[in-house]
Amino acid sequence: MFGLLFFILFAPGVSEFLCTSSDLEMSYTFCDSTAHAFMFNLTPCSTVNRSAWKAALTWIPRSDIQFLKVVIRVWYDGAKALLWKELLCSGADDEYSVCGMLKGETFVSAFDIKGSRIPFPKGNYHIIMQGFSDDSENNMLICLNFTMIVKQDSF
Repeated sequence: MFGLLFFILFAPGVSEFLCTSSDLEMSYTFCDSTAHAFMFNLTPCSTVNRSAWKAALTWIPRSDIQFLKVVIRVWYDGAKALLWKELLCSGADDEYSVCGMLKGETFVSAFDIKGSRIPFPKGNYHIIMQGFSDDSENNMLICLNFTMIVKQDSF
């Protein structure tokens, strides 16, 4: 049976249980103390399914998005497992619809997350996802702190 991951985030500091199934549990909180208008939907709530996760995102940014750098850090059972940085918006020839948005506009997008094709070993994952409005990573627009517990090996 497939689960549904859905959350609306408006208040800082609140830890929210997102998703549970026989093989996966997920929860989140914001890293910073600033309130956000944010919604995320992810299906299925499973690591056993080999197809991509389907995601939907709604976000109202607190500032204009001329530049957007995303940084994702993943720890697996306490050990650093991944550091991924991607420049999504640079102000010139940007391909993503979030680029050029103005403060207060609503961003809505649906996309696939191909990472679910990777067999996740059983264990605890800590994921920090940050969005910055500068290349030096000093001006953070948003920061999410996810906990993912994989209850059984998917291979």
